[in-house]
Amino acid sequence: MNVIGICVKLLHILTDWLSDGRCQHYFINNCNLFDSLDNSQLVQNTAHILQTVTETWLAEWFVNNYIRKCARDHCLDNRVSRLFDDISTHVKLQNAVSALVDRRLNITLTLAWLRFAMAQGVIPGLYCHPLVLRVYLNSMTELSKLDKNLSVYFTAVTFLHIAFKASRNPLTDEMLDTLSTVCLQSTDVGLRRCLSARHSSVLSLSQAAKLMKVIANNSHSTVQLIEIELSKAYLYRALRCKDSDTDSICYLANGYLAVLYYTAGQYRKAIDHSIVVTRSHPSQCRSHVVQGELLPKMDNIIDNALGLAVFYQYVRTAALNQQQQTQYVSVFSTELFAHYLYSRCQSVVKCHEFTQMSSADDDQRYKKCFSESSEMFVTDVIVFHSVRRARYSANGQKMGLSREQTTCKPVTSGQLDTSELVELLQQSAVEHLTTFRQLEAREFGSDVTIVTTDFEALYAYKLGEYQRCLQLLSTQNVQTCIGGGGGRTSLIFACSEFIQLMDDDLVCLIGLTLLIDLSRKREPKDVACLVYQLSLSLYLMTQCQIKLHHPVTSLAQTLDYIEFARHQIRHFSTFPMAQYNRFQSVNLPQVIDPLLLKLSERKILRYISEGRSFV
Repeated sequence: MNVIGICVKLLHILTDWLSDGRCQHYFINNCNLFDSLDNSQLVQNTAHILQTVTETWLAEWFVNNYIRKCARDHCLDNRVSRLFDDISTHVKLQNAVSALVDRRLNITLTLAWLRFAMAQGVIPGLYCHPLVLRVYLNSMTELSKLDKNLSVYFTAVTFLHIAFKASRNPLTDEMLDTLSTVCLQSTDVGLRRCLSARHSSVLSLSQAAKLMKVIANNSHSTVQLIEIELSKAYLYRALRCKDSDTDSICYLANGYLAVLYYTAGQYRKAIDHSIVVTRSHPSQCRSHVVQGELLPKMDNIIDNALGLAVFYQYVRTAALNQQQQTQYVSVFSTELFAHYLYSRCQSVVKCHEFTQMSSADDDQRYKKCFSESSEMFVTDVIVFHSVRRARYSANGQKMGLSREQTTCKPVTSGQLDTSELVELLQQSAVEHLTTFRQLEAREFGSDVTIVTTDFEALYAYKLGEYQRCLQLLSTQNVQTCIGGGGGRTSLIFACSEFIQLMDDDLVCLIGLTLLIDLSRKREPKDVACLVYQLSLSLYLMTQCQIKLHHPVTSLAQTLDYIEFARHQIRHFSTFPMAQYNRFQSVNLPQVIDPLLLKLSERKILRYISEGRSFV
């Protein structure tokens, strides 16, 4: 399409209208666009000037007033600007304009990625505000409008932020409610209920029930394991509430805690919580029942009991034409269910605290509770019958608790051990970050070299899986970055959320960089440092090779990679990062890649000089 020719034709049409004193209205026939238009000298002069406009003149006018300026001020490439020094022919002009357009498209995509990358640096700073839950809800709403990919990143940062806090201090109600909101993807209504649940055992138990229902219906995953830990935390919070002693909430919470610990294989804790229910007065447990729909996959006895109960109800409804009462089908009596768990744990656990002495007292207590129960369900009957027929024994004898264990103090309140939750949050965060990298590569991979396994490599090294980090992750990352030019690679921001995934040497390097850089004024929410994927991958490769005692040839190859990366990072520090800073007027975090590459190089040279490598 000849845009210049079309513009010239339109200008000539305007010339005729000005000469005739009529500018046709676009929407109304036989009407002037202006209220009055006379044939004054100014109008006639304007019409004469427009009549002399040619395609050559208009093209030169566009080039001199717009295109040259765009090439000089926004293209940032002198080679493209020099093409406009000679545009004497149509071919030369077309070549110059095509080069400018291509360059601008590349710069636009690069700047879009840089804005996307800088948003990643801003997100951790959102949590400088103490109200974690409110920050999450407000920020997630806005990020979902801006870019859904950033929502995945924000979820990962939320997990890492709470893991960082929980590893140093007890899990607060604010952290618990935030994690629950993330897992359940609650709205503002969920926020209000969470805030009020902090002061009510009933609502805390209800929140635990929501999580347990999700657990029962979902497949096994890291997020599901997190939800199990959160369910425990809410049940403990229900026990700590002031109103927990006024009804049977205490006993129901302990019953569900016994279930969760039993499914996790923590049988001693399951027994401790079962004792609270089995040693209580029966009337204290009758106002609540154990809901079968909330139970995760436990064992064949419970699964069969629930299945048979549903079948039994169907037969009653179909054959006897009785009204269906589904609310009594998939439930258990709290006390009878606790007796079952207690008996089951006695038989499963095999450790030195247990002896092969008779558990007749416990069996008698279970029988007595069953026979004296004034309210039981069909599921209770099926489970009791199954236990009576089953043979949980070792060497022909039933396994029972020692007398010292059976007289342990019941657990009526407590605090969740957050060590496992912290590990699960870190693992799930890495999974979310890997998904985020895949989305980032899909959107910007044509312009920027983005490997999708950098966070997996970092986490594998943290876990001590050096071979996996080296072969499957770090080496692959380096080769991808080298093959892609090694220049524009994705970023990792060194904030408190991500530092917990790094080793001591890398954390010390970041700390020393911040101490040296005290002259720069920073806000608490600012991310001070960043590192490129290539440099981080080379550092991980160096560390893994040293720990696995790789030969000199491998270490020498890594040194070559480091030298290559040093030149590429130096080039990337001036383009396009400097231009992004120029256009957007932002203070970029300090790049620690030169120091990190120097550290990796010194580690290799020191290792070789000490003669520890194998030829």
